[in-house]
Formats: sequence, structure tokens, C-alpha cells
Amino acid sequence: MKKTVLAAAVIISALSTAASAQPKSVGGRLAFGLEASYQHTVRHADFIEANLGVPYFSSLSATATYNFMIAQPVWTARGDWGFYAGPGLSVGYAFSSYDTMIFGIVGQIGLEYSFWFPLQISVDLRPQFGIGYGAGFYNEGLLGFIPTVGVRYRF
Repeated sequence: MKKTVLAAAVIISALSTAASAQPKSVGGRLAFGLEASYQHTVRHADFIEANLGVPYFSSLSATATYNFMIAQPVWTARGDWGFYAGPGLSVGYAFSSYDTMIFGIVGQIGLEYSFWFPLQISVDLRPQFGIGYGAGFYNEGLLGFIPTVGVRYRF
């Protein structure tokens, strides 16, 4: 029993150390609605992004994407640029006359710039294809095909 507890403690401390060593960022996204955004670097420059927001100010949505860093061009002497894209999932609740649950598959593609101080800005597209429970496909099946600006604090 003591060995099991000791092994579990070692594994948990190793995982928490590895997680705290990865770059993270927190901030917001703005388009036709607002979102709180969190990014966590997973492998090299790839990252997971989780967002909670109010798209079109008429629903509540949670979205998670796994983004692959496609290219990191050196366009400036200071700061870092990055092109990224990746798949994800979304779930939400629309406050309309039908009160609809929304489920969708998303794809995200964007460009980000990380300053030499802990600030990151990004512009991306995140179209969402899915269904609204009880209402069929929403907006002909496509939602969120709007350029979005993100501002995040990196730590």
C-alpha cells in the first residue's frame, strides 16, 4: 500500500512539474460575441485552446481545439510569428425561441504574434459545422465563419 501511494505521489508530482513548465496564455477573443480563452502548449509549439463564450450574445458555447503550429516565420527581429490550424469540438446552448442545445465540429486556422513581453495577439477563423438539438442544422450547417481577434497574456 505504501509503495502504491508513493508511486502515485511521484507520478502526480512529475505530471504537475511537466504541466507547469509548458507555456500558457489566458485572455479573450472578440468577434460577434465575447470569449474567454486559455491556451496550453502541448508538444513543441502545438497547443490546446479552450474557449468559453457568448457567440452573437444569444448563446453560451464551450469549444476546445488542438492546434498544430504549421509555420513560424521570422518576420521581425523581436517577437514570434506563428501560423496554426487544427480540429476541435464545440457544445453550447442557444437562448432562442426554441432553447436549443448545439453540438459541432470546428476547424480553426489563424495567425498569431507573441511580443517580446508577455502579450500575444491573434487573428483566426473558426468555422463550426453541427446541429442544434431539435432544430436540425443551424445556419445551413455553418457557424462562426467570422474573423476573430484574440488578445492573451502569456506566462
